Amino acid sequence: MTELRKDPITGRWVIVCVDGDGRLPDLEPVDTDGDREDCPFCEGREDHTSPEIFSYRNRGTYPNTPGWFVRCIPNIRPVLSSNTELGRRGLGLFDLMNSIGAHEVIIETPHHGQDFHNSSLEQVEKILSAYQARIVDLKKDERLKYVLVFKNRGRRAGSRDISHAHSQVIATPVVPIQVKLELAGTRRYFKMKERCIFCDVIRQEERDGTRLVDQNETFLCLAPFASRFPYECWILPREHQARYSQLGEGELKDLALIFKRTFARLHRVLRDPPFNCMLHDAPNTVPQKGAWKTIDKDYHWHFEIIPRIMRTAGFEWGSGFHINPVAPERAVEDLRAVSLEGEAVTT
Repeated sequence: MTELRKDPITGRWVIVCVDGDGRLPDLEPVDTDGDREDCPFCEGREDHTSPEIFSYRNRGTYPNTPGWFVRCIPNIRPVLSSNTELGRRGLGLFDLMNSIGAHEVIIETPHHGQDFHNSSLEQVEKILSAYQARIVDLKKDERLKYVLVFKNRGRRAGSRDISHAHSQVIATPVVPIQVKLELAGTRRYFKMKERCIFCDVIRQEERDGTRLVDQNETFLCLAPFASRFPYECWILPREHQARYSQLGEGELKDLALIFKRTFARLHRVLRDPPFNCMLHDAPNTVPQKGAWKTIDKDYHWHFEIIPRIMRTAGFEWGSGFHINPVAPERAVEDLRAVSLEGEAVTT
């Protein structure tokens, strides 16, 4: 039997199989050994990349040399560039502008084969802190309206050339449509109830418990009610925050904790799956004409984690529907059943 489930934030509908066997196609683990010998992201090969923009490194070491923990570099093939003006213009009824923006790579570790699930808690915290540092810096450019941090792991998730753990940062002169859908949904809900819909979702999921993967004092991980993909997970701050830049040092430690636990669960249940991980954050500046005046009250930043174990086909692309063969409640049972004993993490 299937159910139609509506995402209360975007209005997107999802077809969820609630009593199937949860059978998935053969999984394709990420191969982290194939490019180890000539990987440009490994420590000691800093001269194989663009000069670093930012890094966390040992004292006494210098930029573009060994001794780093996390490095940020310009993407060697950027899709956007800051070395131009917006150049907004019309072409008949069409609007266009120059491809202004920024495109960076965050190399998450000096060690090939490490990732969120098997890195130290301190290393994960440094990665998440680097996300914050780059967002804060890029938002200083008023031309850039949105900064998206995302990670593609594995070929099926879009990482084609380098398996070494890395994330990307792309800053754009417009707010992406997916984020606009969320912003419109959260503002609509706030107008009706003067409450953040994410906060209401969090409270309901904490009470219900069937879609709650994990939690600590500051954050929780849940499988969304209208999960589009098998084992989709969201990580959110339990208390309201609109902007990722608001995180304090102690909160980053708690975020690193739940990140490591979540990816350890996904790694074991799905045998090292390819995945996409995206940070949905508030835009850089409030749009003109009074739009989103309540954004600091109605929006709630969060990470979305999507294991890429199903292929999106014609029905999904043509209709906007997704077909999810594993109900989120079933996925949570599997993820919770993972024993994290021996991990350097606690609940």
